Amino acid sequence: MAQNLDPKLNYEETKRRIGYVTRGESTQETYDRIGFMSGLEVHQQLKTVQKLFCRCPAGVYQKPGDFDAEVIRHMRPTLSELGEYDGTALMEFKTRKEIVYRLKSKTTCTYEVDDTPPFPLNREALSHAIEISLVSKLNIVGEVHITRKQYLDGSIPTGFQRTAIIGVEGEIPLKNKKIRLIQLSLEEDSCREVSDIGHTRIYRTDRLGMPLIETVTYPEMTNPDEVKEACNYIRFLGRSTGKVRTGIGAGRQDVNVSCKGGTRVEIKGVAHSNWIPDLTHIECFRQWALLSIRDILKLRFPDAKSWKQSHVLLDLHAFNSKNGFTKDAKASGYKLVAVNLPGFKGILSHFTQPGKMFANELIERLKVIACIELPNMTHSEELDPLFTTADWDKVRLLLKPGENDAQLIIRGPEEDIKTALETVAERCLMAFAGVPPETRKSFADGTTIFERVLPGADRMYPDTDSAPIPLENDYIESLGKNQPEEVIVRYQRLKSWNIPEDCFTYIFRKNLFPLIERIIAELDMNPAFVGKFFGHTVNWVEGQYKPTAEFDYKIIYALFRFIRQKNLDISIARRMLPLVYQYPKMEFESVLTSISFKPVSREQIVSKIPFLRDKLAEIRLSEGEHVEHNWVMGQLRRQAEGNMSLKELHEVIGAIG
Repeated sequence: MAQNLDPKLNYEETKRRIGYVTRGESTQETYDRIGFMSGLEVHQQLKTVQKLFCRCPAGVYQKPGDFDAEVIRHMRPTLSELGEYDGTALMEFKTRKEIVYRLKSKTTCTYEVDDTPPFPLNREALSHAIEISLVSKLNIVGEVHITRKQYLDGSIPTGFQRTAIIGVEGEIPLKNKKIRLIQLSLEEDSCREVSDIGHTRIYRTDRLGMPLIETVTYPEMTNPDEVKEACNYIRFLGRSTGKVRTGIGAGRQDVNVSCKGGTRVEIKGVAHSNWIPDLTHIECFRQWALLSIRDILKLRFPDAKSWKQSHVLLDLHAFNSKNGFTKDAKASGYKLVAVNLPGFKGILSHFTQPGKMFANELIERLKVIACIELPNMTHSEELDPLFTTADWDKVRLLLKPGENDAQLIIRGPEEDIKTALETVAERCLMAFAGVPPETRKSFADGTTIFERVLPGADRMYPDTDSAPIPLENDYIESLGKNQPEEVIVRYQRLKSWNIPEDCFTYIFRKNLFPLIERIIAELDMNPAFVGKFFGHTVNWVEGQYKPTAEFDYKIIYALFRFIRQKNLDISIARRMLPLVYQYPKMEFESVLTSISFKPVSREQIVSKIPFLRDKLAEIRLSEGEHVEHNWVMGQLRRQAEGNMSLKELHEVIGAIG
């Protein structure tokens, strides 16, 4: 009764059939073929003293295990203004999650655990949001209205996020096109998730309520690199004002992706913009693969309403499996349920993402909705089967499948099996429609997993606790004064200074342009050297060393000024920087002593060149046009640093030759 299907061959064949190629092999023609379309929601924490709707400090974080109390909540959905439930809220309610909040009195108050009404909106946060909206060429609203956005995943104890639109209809310039902005909103940040196992989800509340801006674009990016470019531009725009926080977790982005015939899927909480190209590429092809699955299923079942799965409870003692699938089920007191999926032969092993197949779509939903921990399922088209062929024959005898059917076995607690069966049936029926709108979690390798159903408009409703805030023209105009140059203008300035483009991202990410401009203007330094010093040298040092105290980039201005005052060559800055970075409070004179710098005249250095040439002639082991030049340069480089220009030394060695 074994099926005539090689899952490995089927996986590769379906991958070939949809025309999947890696991002490196893709061109714009590739993305036009599948109808790549993407938009962004870029979130940045604002640099304020207090949180958005209370007076707790912003930017103060708990350490693991550092909390004073725990609060437990169970979330329930509420009706929208139109008397409807949001699909995401219903899905989260089905999970029966117990939400645990770990509180620290220093960072959390009764507002954040929904025991008191909100304080008036933080005016510092509002002014920051307006300033960034103006830089983004957005039209500022005449009146700020606070609304509630429902979140039943537990990330906000109230079950909703307070949010307000500040600016609408702006644009940002990319290298080759302009991207329109839908809006910029001011909202409160959510909790930080600590763990999510079974029916228990644990959060830390230190980040909760911190002011956050969300910049939303139209879906006008037509390839993955444009999405990354737009994301970086929006992030750099915010940083150029000096009003946003930086560092791990301070900036996150949600990426919306669709393909031709697909639907909007949101990749949530992308931590690094470098992940975006692979994530969007793979997601677009995942949708393309799901459309291929839809077409196969429609041929087999023209009327999806006639499709129905069947299941049977298995005797745990009747099967011998590898990898402890049945053994662990016995030890945990779990049930095994076999499910027959009519017409799904070849679908379970159909390619969806690199290293993943359609079966993973079911596994992920069983983990999220039924709350059954992995491994929660095995199936008849595993690339590395957990059940033997004989065991699968036993299962098929019980299920009595048709020729084009596929089978799977769910493992889990008895109380979760009903939800698990409903979840599998629901996702299989979705396959007949193509691509389900959903929110997915991102990984560094570019793949994603199911997180929740995509929220709809039903989750938004007015906040009756907060009065509207009128915005006067004089107030808006005052915030528009002394704004920074546009990022694109700064970009062009860096290019005109002959600073390599591989320095630009670091400079904009750290908002170093004003400091670089000041160094060039006040210390009369070569712009290309300064740009490369930050983009290459400082960037490298940060990755290699840890400072003993907070490092302020303005120290580099002081370092350059010291070198100039001592009449040293600026190349010595590269040797000094590692120590300056590690010990920001160390005197520069002490740094010179620590690196064993000795002042030597230009004449003393140059006088050694003939001697070194003669010495090399005695010991030379290899021939080559530049061997002698490079060897002499290497011998004198350390002594020359700080005493004479390395470029000049290079020229002198060549001239003396």
